Amino acid sequence: MAGAPTVADLIWWTSRGPHATTRAAVNQQLLDRAATAWGASVRHVWDRGYCGSPWVQAALAAGVSFVLRWKQGVKLLDTRGNARKAWEIARGKRSQSYRMLRDPQTKQLIKVGIVAIPVTLVDHPQPLWLVVARLGGGREPWYLLTADPIHTLADAWAVVLAYARRWQIEGAWRVSKSELAFESPRVQDWEVRQKLLLFATLAYAFLLHLLAPPLADLCACLVRVWCHRTGKRYQRMALPLYRLRAALSRLCIAAPPPGLHQPRLNSG
Repeated sequence: MAGAPTVADLIWWTSRGPHATTRAAVNQQLLDRAATAWGASVRHVWDRGYCGSPWVQAALAAGVSFVLRWKQGVKLLDTRGNARKAWEIARGKRSQSYRMLRDPQTKQLIKVGIVAIPVTLVDHPQPLWLVVARLGGGREPWYLLTADPIHTLADAWAVVLAYARRWQIEGAWRVSKSELAFESPRVQDWEVRQKLLLFATLAYAFLLHLLAPPLADLCACLVRVWCHRTGKRYQRMALPLYRLRAALSRLCIAAPPPGLHQPRLNSG
């Protein structure tokens, strides 16, 4: 996509030292950059950590399309102008449509009902929509807030389906934290930490490059030989980056490139 960020555009931030900043300031900076690069052509998906009037107002000011999971206990204004919690606004309203969707965690089909309700923030007059997805089976409903107009049930389902894909984002964070050790650096100096994170970023970009179509067959061979797994679940699932990284690691240990000396164990 034109204008998409590159590795050189990544931002690392800290709350300590001479380069200290805040999460709110960094989020605002990233939001401004995304709005400049993509405008309203990209729909942003935010989880409950972004729930709150200040961030919604920032998104409205930036003019971006978004889906934000609202906390059920945080208040909004209903159609009568009364400040009520999200679950209270949806209480008693029958689902307007049903659909069978696949749970991103269990991979099982579940019956989901939705209802779309016009709302506004307590301290901002911009019309918004609260799309409530009822998952059934004792699961907590999704309270999804968006500024995109909901004219049809298809518009409401588009909001739900956009949020349902968030699990792919969680999977990307899992790889970054566990396999690429984004959470592991234990250094205080900002320049040293930045170098370590940049190395991890380059490794991540290298793994993504290997998944490109020209090298797809090579990746499949690497994983099959050096990180073999059995079972239908592993045969059906998409190739995860952590298996590719493990395969490359085992290949390098078994057959190191020329000039790479293996450490010798002390026999004394």
